[in-house]
Amino acid sequence: MNAQRAAGLIRCKRDGGELDASQLRAVAQGIGSGAWSEAQVAAFAMAVAWRGMSIPECRQFTLALRDSGQCLRWDDLPGPTLDKHSTGGVGDGVSLLLAPLLAACGGYVPMISGRGLGHTGGTLDKLESLAGYEVHPSSARLRQVVREVGCAIVGQGDELVPADGRLYAVRDVTATVDVADLMVASILSKKLAGGAQALVLDIKTGNGAQLPALADARELAGRMLAVAEGSGLDLRVVYSDMGQMLGREAGNALELRAVLDLLCGRGDNPRLLALTLELAAALLCAGGLAADHGDATRQLRRARDSGEAAERFARMVAALGGPADLLQRPDAHLARAPIQREVGAPDSGYVAAVDVRALGQAVVELGGGRSRPGQALDHAVGLAEVLGCGSAVQVGQPLAIIHARHADAAEAAQRKVARAFRITSEPAPSRPLWQWHMPAEQFA
Repeated sequence: MNAQRAAGLIRCKRDGGELDASQLRAVAQGIGSGAWSEAQVAAFAMAVAWRGMSIPECRQFTLALRDSGQCLRWDDLPGPTLDKHSTGGVGDGVSLLLAPLLAACGGYVPMISGRGLGHTGGTLDKLESLAGYEVHPSSARLRQVVREVGCAIVGQGDELVPADGRLYAVRDVTATVDVADLMVASILSKKLAGGAQALVLDIKTGNGAQLPALADARELAGRMLAVAEGSGLDLRVVYSDMGQMLGREAGNALELRAVLDLLCGRGDNPRLLALTLELAAALLCAGGLAADHGDATRQLRRARDSGEAAERFARMVAALGGPADLLQRPDAHLARAPIQREVGAPDSGYVAAVDVRALGQAVVELGGGRSRPGQALDHAVGLAEVLGCGSAVQVGQPLAIIHARHADAAEAAQRKVARAFRITSEPAPSRPLWQWHMPAEQFA
C-alpha cells in the first residue's frame, strides 16, 4: 500500500468519515504487512480515538484484523474450547491460574494473550520470566500442546492476527490503550482467530483500570456484545474491581511465583483466587462441563487441591520450551531482584484507598513495564506483599516491598508507592470484587 492511500484512509477517519469493509481490510493489511509506518499506525489509532467507529465499522475492522493471519479450528478436540480475556489490571494473574484449572476439568484453552499495556501487566511478559518459554510457537506446535496438555498461553505471533500485534504495541505508547473501539477489535479479533467457543470478558473498573468508570465499562461491554453478535462466540461479561490490586504482587516473576504458590495450595491471594474460580466456573458451565455453578466450583477446587492443575501448568511450560522442573525448583528459574525495600505505613489505622495506577506505573519505572515498543523488561523487579483496602496497619508496618535492581530506583519507587496509599482511622466500606453483566444465574 502506498503512502498516499494510507494517508487518505487516515484522513477519512480523522475527518469523521466511516470506512467500509474493503477500506478497513486495506488498513489491517497495511498494518500487518508492515507497509504502514509506525507513525501511520499511530495516526490511525489516534483518529479512531478522536472520531470513534460505528458498530458495523468496528465489526468489519475486527474481522479484518482476524483475517490478517490464520484462524484456528478445533473441531477434532473431545471437549469445548474455552477462553478468558481481561482489559488489563495490576497484579492480575487470572489467566495463568484459569487455563490449567480449566484443562484439569476437561476444557481446552488456546489462550491468545498480550503484553502489558501502559501501567497494566501482560500475561506474556510474565511467562517470559521463564527462560526458554516460547510465546510465539508455530500453529502446529500450538495445536499439539493444546491437544496433549489441554492449555497453551501464547501470543498471536506472525501467523495469528499480526495486524493486531503491531497495533497493540503502538497503542501501548500512544495514549490509545483505553480507546473502546480499538479494545473491542483487538480482543475479539484475537479470540475469534484463536477459535474459542466460549469467552468470559473481564472488564476492570476502578482507579487502576483502563476504563475506571463503571458506565464506561458497561458501554464497552455493550459494544463488545454487539460486535460479537453472529460470530458464533458465546461471550459473557463480568466487571471486576481494580480499586486495589487483584493479587498481592505486581511484576512479572513475582506474579508468576504467586500463581505457582496458589496452584500448589500455598500463598495468600484470596481476591486473585476467588475471581479466578468465579470466571472458570462460568466457563465450565458454558462449555457443558458442569451441571451448575456449585458443581463447577467443586470440580475446580478438586483440580487445585489434587495438584492436577499445577501439573497441567508445568506440562504446558515444558511443552513450550520452558524448564521441566518448575514445580520442583521455582527459585532456580524465577529471577529475584538484588534490592528489597519496605514502604512503611506513616500512621496506624486502615488502608482506605490505593492508587493502583500509581502502583502499576511504579513497576514500569522500575523496569518491569514498557515506555516504548519493544523495550526489554527486567522480569525480577516489582512490588510484593502489597496491602489491600481494609487492611489494618500499625505505623511503620510494610504497605508493600519494593523489588529493585538499583538503589536509586528503589528509593524513587518507595516515594511513589508511599503516596499511593491513604490511611484512615476507620475502615472504608468494602466494594464487591465482581458483578456480572447479567444475573449470574444465566451463566449456569
